[in-house]
Amino acid sequence: MWWGGKLDKSIQTFLEEVNPDIICLQEAVSSKLTDAGLFLSIEQLQKLGFPHKEFAPAFTFNLMRGAVSFGNAILSRLPIEESFSFYTNLGHIEDFDFNIHDYNVRNLLHCAYKINGSKINILTHHGHHVHEHKDGNQETLRQMEQIKEYIDGLPGAVILTGDFNLAPHSKSLDKLNKSLINLSVESGLKTTRTMFSLKDEVCDYIFVNDSVKVDKFYASEEIVSDHKALVLEFDL
Repeated sequence: MWWGGKLDKSIQTFLEEVNPDIICLQEAVSSKLTDAGLFLSIEQLQKLGFPHKEFAPAFTFNLMRGAVSFGNAILSRLPIEESFSFYTNLGHIEDFDFNIHDYNVRNLLHCAYKINGSKINILTHHGHHVHEHKDGNQETLRQMEQIKEYIDGLPGAVILTGDFNLAPHSKSLDKLNKSLINLSVESGLKTTRTMFSLKDEVCDYIFVNDSVKVDKFYASEEIVSDHKALVLEFDL
């Protein structure tokens, strides 16, 4: 959502065309400001027809005469039965300053739904960033193990989404690849980056378990960020 100031119209057009029931966002902005300046807030997105939301903040800072928080968010047309989030690294930082604080505050956001009597778990995560590469390190390995352990305990269908900041076959991501179906890998995506990025890599993923029937999965060519939007149509 860092790109909201330049891509508001493109984001709105994309949502109108795809007409999703659930949106999973990383680096999402939450603010009570009527206009959050360069940022398209999740509160503004809700006005496009997403009355239900959950937000897991990573850090907050002051902007103009209000506060802006960054983190993971799930917006939905469907009622959320229950939600839970936990930090995989550090914890929420108030009055955040990039010159002082570690920006690698990471969490996992989980929303549970009941669809036609069946439970489905939707989760989103923004992965730990290692500057030099997408191969991960001991810290990313620890966080993926933590997420895998949590997901292994969930009953029902599971859909895990996010920018994991990891290469498709990195040792860290293999923790999830071995327990879930990695649709980005299975469909052979060559990149999840757009023209707004200097990088050409796959680092965004949707994972599902065997309880999810995949009808369609693709990376949209509509420019909504420096990352491509991943779209999943599914049944239970």
